[in-house]
Amino acid sequence: MNVPALAEAEDLRARVEQAGVRLTAQRRKVLEELSQERDDATAQELHRRLVSRGERLGLATVYRALESFVEAGLVDELSHQATERCYRVCRSDEHHHHLVCSSCHRVVELTDCRVAEWVERAAADLGFTATRHELEVSGLCDECRRAGTRA
Repeated sequence: MNVPALAEAEDLRARVEQAGVRLTAQRRKVLEELSQERDDATAQELHRRLVSRGERLGLATVYRALESFVEAGLVDELSHQATERCYRVCRSDEHHHHLVCSSCHRVVELTDCRVAEWVERAAADLGFTATRHELEVSGLCDECRRAGTRA
């Protein structure tokens, strides 16, 4: 494992410990597999990869592990695929948003949130108090756009 990957693994272990998530052997395998993903993956993709390497765990176990990670704030759940949720171990534990390429599924984190004031103002205008917000923007990354891919 290279030095940056080792540092990320240590950071992830610390985040798991801080979140108080009980890391069973199966959950650890799911989290390790997802953490190797550059962008995002579905539960079915993760399950397929793990089973192809000889791991013995069911698809329901993968879904439950992912749900526990989402609830603990360790993993983000993205909805850019119409039929299934995608999951991502984000590199930042700070508030952020996502740009998602609808062709290659590349995910970029936006850590500079410029919509908070607008959300608070819009909510207040409608009699709401905004307690949190999430933003997922779909489109084409530069590489797919230059290749002439359609969204």
